[in-house]
Formats: sequence, C-alpha cells, structure tokens
Amino acid sequence: LLMSIQPKLIIHGGAGSLEGNIEKINHIRTSLEDICDKTYTHLCSTTSYDAVIYGIKLLEDDPLFNAGTGSKTQHDGQIRMSAGLMDGSKARFSGVINIQNVQNPILIAERLQNYNHTVLSGEMATKFAHELGYKAYNPLTAERLQESKLNIVGTTGTVGVVALDSSRKISVGTSTGGIGGEIPGRVSDSATIAGTYANLFAGVSGTGIGEHIINSGVATKIVTRVEDGYSLKDAVSKSINEGKSKDYHFGAIGISSSGDIIVDKTKDTIYYAFSDGHTISIF
Repeated sequence: LLMSIQPKLIIHGGAGSLEGNIEKINHIRTSLEDICDKTYTHLCSTTSYDAVIYGIKLLEDDPLFNAGTGSKTQHDGQIRMSAGLMDGSKARFSGVINIQNVQNPILIAERLQNYNHTVLSGEMATKFAHELGYKAYNPLTAERLQESKLNIVGTTGTVGVVALDSSRKISVGTSTGGIGGEIPGRVSDSATIAGTYANLFAGVSGTGIGEHIINSGVATKIVTRVEDGYSLKDAVSKSINEGKSKDYHFGAIGISSSGDIIVDKTKDTIYYAFSDGHTISIF
C-alpha cells in the first residue's frame, strides 16, 4: 500500500514575452502567488480533482489571464473559450471547445465528467451549459476589446493547474481564450489530451502554440513516458528537446505520483507558481 504524501500543486498563467511589460508581469506574478496559495490550502482538505477545478475557476475569473473573463476575441470579434479536465485516477477526460457566453468553461467540463459523451463543442456546448442552468455571461473586458480593435494578437495564452493530493491521485485542468484574431472556430490544444492529460503516474498541462502542442502530443506523450518508466524530468526534457528540434513554441508543467514537480519550455517565458506545502515559488 502506498503511503500518503504531502500534496503538491503547480499552476501556470500562460507563456509569452508580454513585450517586456514589467508592470503587467508583476501583476501576473502577484495574482499567481495568491491563486496558488488559495488553491493549495483547498487541496490540503480535498481531492486533487476538486482543487484543480477550484484553481482553474480562480484563474478564469481573473481578467489578467486569457481564460474565462479576459479571454481574447477571434477574428470575427467573438470570444470562444475552451477547457479540458482530466481525473487521473479515473483516466477520464472531459472538455468544452469554443464555448461562448459562460463565465467558467471549466465548470461545464466538470459537468461533462458525468456523461457518456465527455467533449462538446461550439453552439451545442453553449446550449448544453445554458440548459444546465449556467447563466449567460459576457467574458469580454475593455482591455481585450481595445486589443481586438487595434488588431493586437498573441500566439499563446492559457491557464493550467496540476495537483497531487495526499492519496497520490493526480488531476489536471487547462483553460484558454485562444490566441486572439484566429479563424473563428479554431480548436486549440487545451481541450484535447495533447494539452491536458493525467493518469496514475503523472499529470501535465501544456501552454504555448496550440498547433505545436497538438502536433507533438505533448501532455499525453510525457505522461505515457512516465508510465513506461521514465522519470518525470527525463520525460519532459525529451519532449521539450523534440519540440526545440522543430522550432516549436510550447512549455509544460507537471507532477508525478512520487511528488516530483517539473516545468520546462522550448523558448519564451512561462508564468507559473508551485507549492509543496513549505513554500510558494513564483516565476
């Protein structure tokens, strides 16, 4: 029987240069630290699965991040959000793709865990959410509206949470508002197993250019390598090096069942925070 373990948590607020906007970077770091602290406290009294949903919801509700409130607009001016959730102990993935007019896409992904059909997209995902009683909500902020008018587009933007609870169960969630300015209806990696994956051995959330993450099968590949006997560190660095060889832009955060925490990237900066119960570290 496995002994219980100190819970571990890592969260990210996306990747990218932010064009050297120091003030915004400081705001992001402060917010990540606060969210990491609250989520870790929650994790200590609940399951990794509940903690992931709790943490993603906090990130979605913070307009600093490109997920939920503060999501970017697609080329037609509409916001379409995606979120993925995986319970590693049940090996069960659920997600919503290009959902609109809801406050917390992760909560709809959570509800889908209870259905036979676990991934919904577009208008039908939105309809499903509203029929479940989630209120219509406009996630657009003044800042994102301005960006859209000026045609400022990014390449990345996601939030992610990976948690390991005291009974060594791992869960992962990822949520995004897309890259901004994309072809309406584009599907990113967040609500796929390339961007969000967990099993009994490890859990990984990806960030970066969605197409690159999908092409590389990042999260699934890393977690499978751990299952096959790689350490989490080696599994991540192998996948990152493969990405570098293709000049890909992505990063990953992960936790293994033995409590290893890892973050790595091909390039760019990842904004992340983690806690092992002793300290909260932000980067």
